[in-house]
Amino acid sequence: MNKSKVFGSTLIIAGTTVGAGMLALPLASAGIGFSTSLLLMLCLWGLMAFTALLMVELHQFAESDATLHTLAHTILGTKGKWIASFAVMFLFYALCSAYIAGGGAQFNQRISDISGIELNGQITTLLFTLLVAGVVTIGTHSVDKVNRVLFGLKLIAMVLVLSFLAPNITSQYLMSMPLQQGLIVAAIPVVFTSFGFHGSIPSIVRYLDGDVRSLRKVMIIGSALPLVIYVFWQSVTLGVISQEQLLSDTSLGALLVSLSQTVHQSNLSVIVGVFADLALLTSFIGVSLGLFEFMGDSLSSKLGNGKRVKTAAITFLPPLGFALFYPQGFITALGYAAIALSVLAILLPTIMVYKVRYTDFSVEPQGTEATYQVLGGSKALFLAGSVGVFIIAIQILISVGLLPSLG
Repeated sequence: MNKSKVFGSTLIIAGTTVGAGMLALPLASAGIGFSTSLLLMLCLWGLMAFTALLMVELHQFAESDATLHTLAHTILGTKGKWIASFAVMFLFYALCSAYIAGGGAQFNQRISDISGIELNGQITTLLFTLLVAGVVTIGTHSVDKVNRVLFGLKLIAMVLVLSFLAPNITSQYLMSMPLQQGLIVAAIPVVFTSFGFHGSIPSIVRYLDGDVRSLRKVMIIGSALPLVIYVFWQSVTLGVISQEQLLSDTSLGALLVSLSQTVHQSNLSVIVGVFADLALLTSFIGVSLGLFEFMGDSLSSKLGNGKRVKTAAITFLPPLGFALFYPQGFITALGYAAIALSVLAILLPTIMVYKVRYTDFSVEPQGTEATYQVLGGSKALFLAGSVGVFIIAIQILISVGLLPSLG
């Protein structure tokens, strides 16, 4: 397998993961403290890496260009196909709506800072969407190239931010304990969503021609990189800002202002802003690529000529419309993503793998190599599925007011 493709695929997974969720992590963790948030991140990373490998196992039973839509139909039948389709569309459209709303606003601010020209917010949102749509429509190869540059810039910005903030870490802040037990439970959906990249897996499988060995490496390393980044990010954000200050205003803008004011460095606010831009942009590109491939596979027989352009329209116009009419919907759209992500990344993979392994499943794996099977057996599948149901229940309880909201 081409090492360049494996490297690029790893960065797509990492770039998709390290997005808007990263910016929400300090806010979600403000009431529970660094050590508790670290434990949550380790557990939920392990869960998401496990289910990603389950997806690799499942893709052995379909062509390399199959999406979750195709897999669910092959393994679970028509009902499974519709459940998968709804979960994917709900998650992807919610995330794309959030990224377009947040990215359009940040794009507008960046143009204003650089040129001094004040543009209409709807115009910059449209331009931002067209730029990403153009890259995604060309294909995964273009996403790979663009994402490498953006991910490299994001790492540089992150290192600069960490270097400015690290000397100001207060150990007492890192020793803060949870203010109440309910906040620990309420933080789980946000931390869980911060490790979400599963929607991009079918695109990576297709890009790597279904090579299982390469895919295993990509899933493990690609998901572990964000974990390392998150640990450093949480240590500096929770270490330089007190619990009281974080909880006094749980907005993203307030977080960025607090970080900038902590260190008396004139360029820090600009660097933090650029880092936030790149974190959101790389995640948006990865998520929109997954939605583009999914819609193209689902509607392939109905699109006819100009398939990629029509698929791009179906992919980007609905979330663009949401972002234009509800520009404040960034947090709202992200809030419910955990429910769809639980179905997409946990429940469906565990149920499908169980059926393939332990029932009379008639479809043979593609290729001649020995079938890859993730370790853990039925107990691991049951445990993972139970956590998925638990996360959905948490978000529902938050929505009805029985658990504290994080913002």
